[in-house]
Amino acid sequence: MSIVQKIRLVVLISGRGSNLQAILDQAANGTLPVEVNAVISNRPGVLGLKRAQQAGVPALELDHRGFADQTCFESSLIKLIDRYKPDLVILAGFMRILTVAFTKHYQGRLLNIHPSLLPKFRGLHTHERALAAREVEHGASIHTVNAELDSGPVIIQVRVPILLGDDHLTLAARVLEQEHRLYPKAIQWLAEGRLKLDKELVLFDGYQLEKPLQLENNSVYIRSDAP
Repeated sequence: MSIVQKIRLVVLISGRGSNLQAILDQAANGTLPVEVNAVISNRPGVLGLKRAQQAGVPALELDHRGFADQTCFESSLIKLIDRYKPDLVILAGFMRILTVAFTKHYQGRLLNIHPSLLPKFRGLHTHERALAAREVEHGASIHTVNAELDSGPVIIQVRVPILLGDDHLTLAARVLEQEHRLYPKAIQWLAEGRLKLDKELVLFDGYQLEKPLQLENNSVYIRSDAP
């Protein structure tokens, strides 16, 4: 039986925080063994901060526009995060590209969720780009974070079929629904010790993960054609 260790979590956001809410809900009902110690937004007044406040979690603003450059912003962000001594820092709609200095500081404890089947459609406007490319499926990925945009090793993905008549809004809504399953799953594995992040390596059940895990219904498997 896995030993479950409660994870101290800091969440970085820039907007509405729907993935944050999924984590807060599962933490509150005891299904996700995390303690959300702080939520930090680089944009003031966003909905995600209100979600944190309603959950009794410190909701902090650190507006990147108040700093001379990215280096100064990240230096202050690191000091703020480290005040809470997190085991894990997760990006949940945090709309800043991070530098090598930041990603190295949190190497092995920094995750991001991205709304595409990476390595496809790194960056923004993923739903529009998937439709324009006439893809038959889309989805979301959890990956470790390095200084190259959306390029850290992918841990787990969930696939969403693109339906006849989909536009970017309908597709985005279905992908987001699955994101709310995906992020807690990865965090759960970290708490159970099944998932370990070792620099640029991802270990799952003691083995190096060569391809992303795939989440389907309540099952997890590796697809032979996964990147």
